[in-house]
Amino acid sequence: MLAPQANRTMALGKWEEYWQENMIGFHQPVVHKMLESNIDKVFAGRTGVRFFFPLCGKAVDMKWLADQGHSVVGVEISEMAVKQFFEENNMTYSEEPVPAIPGAKVFKSSEKNISLYQCDLYNFSSSIGGQFGAIWDRGSLVAINPKDREKYAALIISLMAKDCRYLLDTLLYNPELYPGPPFFVPDAQVQSLFGKSCDIELLQSVDALTDRHRGWGLDFLTENVHLITPKSV
Repeated sequence: MLAPQANRTMALGKWEEYWQENMIGFHQPVVHKMLESNIDKVFAGRTGVRFFFPLCGKAVDMKWLADQGHSVVGVEISEMAVKQFFEENNMTYSEEPVPAIPGAKVFKSSEKNISLYQCDLYNFSSSIGGQFGAIWDRGSLVAINPKDREKYAALIISLMAKDCRYLLDTLLYNPELYPGPPFFVPDAQVQSLFGKSCDIELLQSVDALTDRHRGWGLDFLTENVHLITPKSV
């Protein structure tokens, strides 16, 4: 089932173009239901959790978590998306270079504990951003080029603190009917990417098919949310 999309690639510049042209149907103007309904399992009684948002766009989820006293670090290739996040949430921000990543910038909120790195995700590392107590991955693993998934998983695992709780949102559909992105990521691949070093629990599985997806030619779309935690040594 992975074969139809195995060689699909999207250049980073294409994602920047989507933002420039406002072709951002993937952006959600409200907090994601799957995050809201599973957030207690992510917090696990903890306060002041450091959250990582890979390929964060301008997700309103970041402000929602910061408003609850958590800190947020995101990585996004589009400078426009990062600036829109702060502007649309009426936040002032600073902008500075990231010495360890040539050409990268980090945008920091003046009011909230939010830092967004504008760079290629694969140039980010724990030596730059530290490790995290939680990760919210919506529209990230499903958006990267399928051939890069092993590299992506290795990066995510390296960013996980010992107590990290990683919430991963994946999509199941017939990949012969739609080329992606978002790409099809079956549960078996989640297991092969993360199962060696992490425990994986399927928290929720919902029918997510809408008219938008029918327009893509899909006849079913299932959205799964997994909770991934490092195995205790």
